[in-house]
Amino acid sequence: MTKRRVVITGLGAVTPLGIGVDKFWDSLVAGKSGIATSTLIDISKHDVKISGEVKNFNPEEYLDPKEAKRMDRFTQFAMVAADEAYKDAKLDEIKDLDPYRVGVIVSAAAGGFKTFEDNHVRILEKGPTKCSPFTIPMLIVNMPSGRISMRYGFKGINKVVVSACATGTHSVGDAFRSIQYGDADIILAGGCEATICDVGVGAFTVARTLSKRNDEPEKASRPYDKDRDGFVMGEGAGVLVLEEYEHAKKRGAHIYAEIVGYGQTGDAYDVVAPDPHGAGAIKAMELALKDADMKPEEVQYVNTHGTSTGLGDIAESHAVAEVFGDRKKNPNLLVSSTKSMHGHMLGATGAVEAIVCTKTINENVVPPTINLDNQDEAVADLDYVPHKARRAEVHAALSNSFGFGGQNASIIIKEVK
Repeated sequence: MTKRRVVITGLGAVTPLGIGVDKFWDSLVAGKSGIATSTLIDISKHDVKISGEVKNFNPEEYLDPKEAKRMDRFTQFAMVAADEAYKDAKLDEIKDLDPYRVGVIVSAAAGGFKTFEDNHVRILEKGPTKCSPFTIPMLIVNMPSGRISMRYGFKGINKVVVSACATGTHSVGDAFRSIQYGDADIILAGGCEATICDVGVGAFTVARTLSKRNDEPEKASRPYDKDRDGFVMGEGAGVLVLEEYEHAKKRGAHIYAEIVGYGQTGDAYDVVAPDPHGAGAIKAMELALKDADMKPEEVQYVNTHGTSTGLGDIAESHAVAEVFGDRKKNPNLLVSSTKSMHGHMLGATGAVEAIVCTKTINENVVPPTINLDNQDEAVADLDYVPHKARRAEVHAALSNSFGFGGQNASIIIKEVK
């Protein structure tokens, strides 16, 4: 069976750096940070007082007010990003669209943490029958996919992929596979998250994974830097419209890029820590290259998972160097972690970073790793594009996402020829 080609025809994003792909991208290229003192929680109760919040987000500006109240924040983000991607791809102009050939795979790692938190308090204070009747449909992880499909009448594949911080990339990768093998012609794929609440911040704090650089929020997320002290929690959503190439070409769609490779593995090592030798990460990248029928030197940019944690940054950097070569062997490879600017958006991150790779290929600009002032001697010798964006010809980019539990996912996005 000949596998079908899969292209990207629409993009949508809600991020700490802005609502909408253009605002997000412009901020990335400018090297701006979206990290600030948290406003969604009572910081007096928390050791960690900073996060990457989506600023000035009023769901009623984008959604029916009544429906918005029946959605958790993570679903609201997904709906807004999906609508941007839907309009960008001009799906509303397709007159003979078969709804059973259009799917939705928009996932989250955690789901409605705030809804769970609020209704648990209500149960404790007023009794178990006093929680909202919308509690379950607000908190369950599959609701973004369900609601997006309802909004547009899409009746094809409808599911989510939950793999912690690899969720967004797995969602895009699984959508890619589904179209490749003929299960759909179009899929809205991506990730969303909204865990800046007491349980989200508190739990990650006691797990000793978050930065406590409260006095310098914009400098707190510092991947590969010697002075990093953990990741910064972000929130938001990223949605891409994936479409079979001939289908897109026939309707005259604008094609941003093509997804050509997907690799996925498991570390089988630890519930939180990565394999220190990066074996699973190496294999995921190698499988993506094999799937794409590409050589390592054909990839010019790697958007790393790069969370700003001690063990993770070291393991991934050496894995990238093992697959692609370090600066001496492969001086043309550029590597950056945009989490230095938007923070770690958990289940949304992989999808948002797939958008970053797509824009990088289109614009031939590689966004920087900001706050890389004192590179850790323990990380591999790679060009991390410190501080400022860089112009470079990028024909193909690889994006990595790794999740607690040892889930690894890599995708390769390439210019269309």
